[in-house]
Order: sequence, then structure tokens, then C-alpha cells
Amino acid sequence: MRHFATIVLLALLTFTGLYGQTFKITGKVVDQQNNTIPFANILLLQAMDSTFVMGTSADELGQFLLDDVEADLYLLQASYVGRGSEPRALDILGDVSLGALIIPLEANNLDEVVVTARRPTVQRLPDRLVFSVENTVISQGSSWDILRNTPGVIVNQSDLQIKGQNATVYLNDRKVQLSGQEVQDLLEGLSGTNIKSVEVIANPPARYDAEGGPILNIVTSKNIVPGYKGSFNGSYTQAVFAKYSFGTSHYFKTDKLSLFANYSINPEKEIRKTDKGVNFMDDTNSIFSRWSSDYNQVVESQAQNASVILDYDLDDRNSINFTSNMLFNPNVNRGTRLDAEIRNSQFQLDSTFVTQNDEVLDNTNLAFDLSYVHKLKKPGARLSMNGHYTNFSSESFQDLNSNYFDGAGNFIRNFGFDTDSRQDIKIFTGQMDYATTLGNTSFESGLKVSSIDSESAIVFNNFTGSDDTITPALSDEYAYDEKVYAGYMSLVKNWDKWSMKLGVRGELTDAVGNSLTLNETIEQNFFELFPSVYLLYSPSDKHSFAFDYGRNVQRPRYNDLNPFRRFFNENDFVEGNPRLMPSFGNNFNFNYTINSEFFIDFYYRDNGMNIAGLVFQDNENQTLVDLQQNVLESKSYGLDFTVSKSVMPFWFLYAYTSLFHEEETFLAVESNNIPYTAEVDGVYGYLANYLTLSGDGSLTGEVTMTYFNKFLFGSYISDDQLNLTLGLRKSLWDNRAVVSIAAEDLLERYNPTYTSRYLNQDNHYRLRKETQFIRVGFTYNFGNFKLQDNERAIEKKERDRLEEE
Repeated sequence: MRHFATIVLLALLTFTGLYGQTFKITGKVVDQQNNTIPFANILLLQAMDSTFVMGTSADELGQFLLDDVEADLYLLQASYVGRGSEPRALDILGDVSLGALIIPLEANNLDEVVVTARRPTVQRLPDRLVFSVENTVISQGSSWDILRNTPGVIVNQSDLQIKGQNATVYLNDRKVQLSGQEVQDLLEGLSGTNIKSVEVIANPPARYDAEGGPILNIVTSKNIVPGYKGSFNGSYTQAVFAKYSFGTSHYFKTDKLSLFANYSINPEKEIRKTDKGVNFMDDTNSIFSRWSSDYNQVVESQAQNASVILDYDLDDRNSINFTSNMLFNPNVNRGTRLDAEIRNSQFQLDSTFVTQNDEVLDNTNLAFDLSYVHKLKKPGARLSMNGHYTNFSSESFQDLNSNYFDGAGNFIRNFGFDTDSRQDIKIFTGQMDYATTLGNTSFESGLKVSSIDSESAIVFNNFTGSDDTITPALSDEYAYDEKVYAGYMSLVKNWDKWSMKLGVRGELTDAVGNSLTLNETIEQNFFELFPSVYLLYSPSDKHSFAFDYGRNVQRPRYNDLNPFRRFFNENDFVEGNPRLMPSFGNNFNFNYTINSEFFIDFYYRDNGMNIAGLVFQDNENQTLVDLQQNVLESKSYGLDFTVSKSVMPFWFLYAYTSLFHEEETFLAVESNNIPYTAEVDGVYGYLANYLTLSGDGSLTGEVTMTYFNKFLFGSYISDDQLNLTLGLRKSLWDNRAVVSIAAEDLLERYNPTYTSRYLNQDNHYRLRKETQFIRVGFTYNFGNFKLQDNERAIEKKERDRLEEE
């Protein structure tokens, strides 16, 4: 607690009696002939690095208002269908009433059709990549669809990864879950029609929790005027099975109150096919048995998501916010049939077996968040407090039965069992933050405390037949309690051509895990500092150089700590590890930007003792186990090239290529614990073409292609992947309705094969999800549909480690 007291003292020294206020910016948007431009986009950016601060839209008369602007140096710019005004520098010390922002508009003729240039869909800022999806065909999908189509984002199983590292998902700088099927269900229930852009932040600063890596921040617009709006949206997807979704959003605002409510339901039936192969070896590493398995899994679910968000301004200086996200996924039916063949070293058939594995799962995730913000009298100074509660519960019932046959098809024996499992997780957090300005210097500091209580249990019963390795003794109860105390400070300083941001975060962790069956208690108690450095040098308007460094921590997911076994069949299972330790990493990035169109990035990442899911085959007992384990060391580095520009007035091009190296060294537990290094040299490419196909901009099209030749996934190396996607979007009835159609994985090459072949290990698998589909979407807006809402999600890093079974 001595370290925590130091953090508290340092942070409290910053909470002085400084007082301040915020200001307004008003103005008008016109073209070069002084004609008003209604509904133009207005962006307020930080002067030091052009990062997004806030935005709004002009009204029908071209007039706009930006409220609650803190004292600082900014750039203000207006844009409309691909054209922008000259950025205007503003030193905000009071309310500002501007003259007109002038946007030069042009049109070109193409085959007798007037084609208007559209707003660039991808923009690279010094510290992030901004992927604008508003008014694109991809916005007709879910938030999950948008994230997995964001440039540079790779979907590996249910994880979203950037440069080989799992990313954290935020909504308007408020965090949602990231891990596993849980976050996918949540994001699939959030319509993409309200999303403006996605920001990719490779190296987050000190005010973010030290846990985690890059951030995917979904940006929606802030409210501007009183009124009501609502929308209904739906989509129909045809893959192997038909799927549909339905959602409705409603937003109401008065002078002091903003209220947002959203509900969505996503009934779906999906087939997942997996081909597995294992070559078991003897002591001379000669193959003596070849197993090939076909898994056919059908999952039926009906995920429902509801959100209620309330903002209320008590007065000009005090406001409160209440945010709730509720995810219900009851009666998920997951039926898996496994057909396996066992052959000898001469490929002769020895025997076969069939396993039927039926599971019923119920998952509930309730999150509630309450915030209070007090604006002090000193310009740009504010004090904010936040309290959060999450209640996550998961129950699962499994019925597994296997029948074994000899090579001639004669029945030999059967074996089966049931499991009942549950997991209940409660998360409490409290946070206080303070921010102020000192001339052209900005200062932030804050304190946070979090408490996590996780209780899990699994019971094995109703056995049919016998197996020496699967008995009622595998039943277990596991309790995990974790408390983290944190404090941070950061400072931003600007010069003529330089800007610098320095930050440090300290975290004290106290965690205890207890397994009744293992009769083992594991404690973790440590204090760590997490510094961060950002430097930006802009010698001219066409050239800029940036360097950043940050240290972070990766904590185990709660489900991975459970020492339970989850079986696909008695020879193939996943096992948790209560001895997992946090892993500390160091990230370095260097960026060079030319004319805001060409970007060169070099990164190096020391991931430390990274937590990985490593699959090992036991040659003696002929089993396959997916084991969570800390590796001995892990690192990656790469060189990225990006081009982002308008090729022609109707055609915007984004191309991203990455040359990367990844490696992990781990203990091969089924090979006498010999250290082994798995490594790859890979190439990743993303090419996107965004087209405006009509003079009024109401018809747009997209053609995108994603490719990478290999990827490191735990102890596996994937082969190449290729995804070709086409899409069209049409606005109707003065933008009150939108219809879209998209086709994905047209070449059916987006499902790779993963291979693990080293020492006495030789196995592979190919998971074939329904990546090839056609989706039709429709959205209808009613009320004052140009009103922008206050939709946001809940920012809690502790929720990142939630994962359904």
C-alpha cells in the first residue's frame, strides 16, 4: 500500500482550486459563390497533431454551433462530399463568432453523368488511422461488420487484431468488451447506421488503463439541437443458413436532457465446419497413428441487446450521465457431430468413432455506469468522477456421447458424460480525473480503483462406460479475487514545429485465486509503472515525423484462469491454467507522413511473457489439449506502407501493405519441456476502392480486397487468406431511407488452415465459418432524422477479460 499512497499523493496534488469555463464557436459554411452549404461536416482538431476533438453538422441554413469547447489551440475545418475548407487556426480564450468557412465545390462530367467527389473514407492522422464509414455501404451492417472491415484489422477466430496484437474496442472513448464470442454478440447487436468513423490507436497514452494494446474507437456524433428522432433498421443475410436482424433506436433531447434508447435482436443459425488432423509419433518421431476428424457444428442463438443512455445538465458547469448496456443471449443451442477415422502408419483404416456433443448455454451481461463532470472556473479545467458495475453470468449444460467401431464397422464400445458449469463475475470500479491547461500546455491526472470477484464451478456426472482420464474427480470450484489501484499523470506541450506528450501510470495489483480440487491458492501482488512518450515534428505542411513509446500489461482472462476442462470429445479438450501470470510489454512506433497521402510506419514490440493458447498432442495417450500458457518470450516488428488519396473526383483509393515478423518462444510441454521458437515472416495487404456513382452522391459503391500469406497464432502458423468484397448503397427520399447490398468472400478463400509441426508435434485444423454471404440492409429514419444522438458505450478495461464459453 506504500506505492498506492504515493500515487494518491501525487494525483491529489494536482486537484487544486483552479477554476474555469468552456466556450462556443459559431459560424456559417458557404461555397465560393457565397451560396450556403447545408449539413456540411464541421471538425474541431487539436492544433498540435490534428487529432479529432469534436464535430457537428451545419443546419439547413449552413449555420453551425460547437459548444463546450475548452480553452486551447485548435484547427477548425468544414467538409462536404470530398471538398474541405482551409483549416483555420483558433486560440480559444472566449466565445468565437466566425465569418464564413468557404468550401470550393466542383463537379466533373463522366459519360454524361455528373459525378461528385465524395469525402475521403480513410484518413491517417499522426497518432491514429480514421476509417470513415458514415454514408457507406458498410454502415448498413453491424458494428462488428464495420470493425472487421476496418483497414489493418485482422479477424482471428473471434479476436480483432492489429499488427498481430489483440485490440480493445471503445465507443466514443468509452470501453466495451473485446474478448471472444461475447464481444462479437454485443457488437453484432449494435447497428452501424449511427457510426461516423472508427479510429485505430496503435499505442494508447497514460490516461488509458495499462492493460491492453491498440484501441479501436467507434465514433458517433454529439447532440446539437433539441428534438426527437428515431429509426428502424433491418438486414437479411444469405449464407448457408439465412439470418436476419432487427433494431430500433430513439433519441430525445431538450435543453438539459438527452435520452437515447436502443434495442436489437439477432436470431441466427450458423454452421461451422472444422477439419482436424493429428499424426501421433513414437519415441523415434515416426508416425504410428493418423487421426482425421470432421466437426460439423450448428449454432442457434437469439442474442438481444438493449441500451439506455441519459445525459442531464444540472447547470452550465455540472452534468451527469447514466449509461446501461444489457446483453441477453438465452438458450444458445450448439450441436456438434464429430466423425473421425484412425489409420495406421500405412494409411490402413484401424477404427472410427462418432461423437455427438450437445450444449445449451445462457449468457447475461449487465453493465451500469454513472458519471459526474464539474467544469471549473479556470479555462479548460474540469473534474470528473465515475462509478461502474458489471454483472456477468454464464451457465452451460453439455451432453457428450461417443460410439467406437472397428475397421470393418462393427460396434466396439460407447462412452459419454454430462457437465454442468457456471461462472458469475462482478466488477466494481471507481475513478476520478482532473484536467487543466497552463498556457499552451495541457495537464491530466487521475485515480482509479477496481475490484473483480469471479466464482466458477463445473460438475461431471451421468457417465456411460468408462475412461481412465475422465472421471467425476474433474469437477471443481474456482474463486478469483482481484483488486487494482491506479494513478496517472500526463503532460502535453506544444512548440512551433514540435509537440510532446509525456505520461506515467502506476498500478498496484493484489489478486488471489483458489481451486478447491487442486487445493491450491495462488497470490499475485506487485506494483508497476507504465511510462509513455509521444513526439511529433512537422518541418513543413507536407512532411511530419512521429515517435511514440508505451509500456503495457496483459492480464489473464477470467475464464482462462479456471482450471477446468471443456471437451469436444474425450480426446480433444481445452484446459485453463490458474498459474497464468500478467505479461508486460514495450511498444515502439516511428511514423513518417508525406503530404497527408503517403505514410511509412515502423514498429517494434517486445511482448514479454505473452499469454497464448498453445495446442499440444500427447502421443502416448493420443489426446489433443489447448492449454493456456505464458510463453518464455515474444516479439514482433514490421514496416507498413499506406497510400490514401483521391485518384479521380469519383474514386477514393486506400492501399495498405505490411511486411512483418512475429515470433514466440515457449516450453513444448509434450516434448520434454524443450524451449521452441515459432516464427513467421508475413505479408499483409488491404486494397479499398470507394466510388461515387451518381451526381447527387446518393449511389455509392465499394470494392475491397484483403490478403495475408501467413500468420502466427499461438503454436500454429496459418496459410494464406484472401477476401474479396463488393457493395452498393443507395439513399432514398432525401436521405430518410437507405438500402444496401454487400457480397463478401466472393472467392471463398477467407478460411485458412492452421498447422503446428515441430519436434514430436504434427497437427492441423481448418475452421470453415460462413464467411461467404450476401447481405441486404434497409434503414428508415423518422422525426428530426438529421439530429445527432448521444450514443456511447461503457469504458471499463476490466470487462475486456470477460469471455463466454
